[in-house]
Amino acid sequence: MPADGRKGEEAPPVWWTIDPAIARAATLPAEVYSDPRWLDAAREKVFARTWHLIGDADQLLEPGQCLPVTLLPGFLDEPLLLTRGRDGGTHLLSNVCTHRGALLCGEAAIQPGLRCRYHGRRFGLDGRFLSMPEFEGAEGFPSLADDLPRVAFASLGKLIFASLAPAFPFEELVAEMTARVGWLPIGEALLDPSRSRDYDVPANWAVYCDNYLEGLHIPFVHAALLGALDFGAYRTEVYRWASLQVGAASGDDAPFDLPPSSPDHGRRIAAYYWWLFPATMINVYPWGLSVNLVQPLAPDRTRVAYRTYVWEPGLLGLGASADLDRVEREDEAVVESVQKGVRSRLYRRGRYSPKHEAGVHHFHRLLTCFLSPE
Repeated sequence: MPADGRKGEEAPPVWWTIDPAIARAATLPAEVYSDPRWLDAAREKVFARTWHLIGDADQLLEPGQCLPVTLLPGFLDEPLLLTRGRDGGTHLLSNVCTHRGALLCGEAAIQPGLRCRYHGRRFGLDGRFLSMPEFEGAEGFPSLADDLPRVAFASLGKLIFASLAPAFPFEELVAEMTARVGWLPIGEALLDPSRSRDYDVPANWAVYCDNYLEGLHIPFVHAALLGALDFGAYRTEVYRWASLQVGAASGDDAPFDLPPSSPDHGRRIAAYYWWLFPATMINVYPWGLSVNLVQPLAPDRTRVAYRTYVWEPGLLGLGASADLDRVEREDEAVVESVQKGVRSRLYRRGRYSPKHEAGVHHFHRLLTCFLSPE
């Protein structure tokens, strides 16, 4: 970088390290949050290699159903297709014809197979090539390359995740979450469209994640939420590919009824705030889940797809889950302020609170590992 701190287009990015000891470590350099080159690097090195929510099983109930989805619209923009075969099997395929690259399916439909409207190439609902008109004489045709590429996918309850080139198994990503809250009826939760919406946030995706991953800001930003949580008992647990913030309830306002097998049995827990690397947040409440899907759009612009899944409607709006829209708006205001601040020529890197920012430190260490030029 130039000596004056400006993001010079010709200057190559300078690599950095995050000390494994949080008490000594400095945070990510400011340029990571504003230089488009780091966002470009994250696109291929991070997001193309990790798991992202694309839908849920309730969208694919009937044999023959085809559901086009876009993996991280506006960023990866990868056109995919969820199908359910006549045998009930679920498949995730490329939605791009292997002949000349036309999109195969433009809208949800029930159909016996897939046919490209451009030149008539046909595929089974499992992606196998079936036929192609006017291809007599083509040598070595058809081959496996004419099948639709299959994409890795996995489920958490009814939530369906996908990865183009997974750097680690999905089971490793959700192992601790499954062990901790797997006793809840996650598979029975129903999407509530009235409580689901998208938020456009004028900040870098990593700024949004940083804010989510620590409770230090709660007393200063979320006055109402602070009243529902026991801040003194708020804690963060760090795992290989995930972290958990345990929100203890300040009173008896609808905490979890925890089973004896839970490590939190005997405590009043208001919420479990799960973060899955790199940018999925699953907030678990006694009534269900709120899911934040963080989708980068530009160095200073992020879309957060907020989805609500409910299994106990009578508990909605109580305790730590009261007025979640207001909490989101409060977070948006503060991360917008941070985004403006990290562009300052006078700001470089900060330090971590060992007590409250273990989740942020963990995120930065993982991100550094994936973005490393080595």
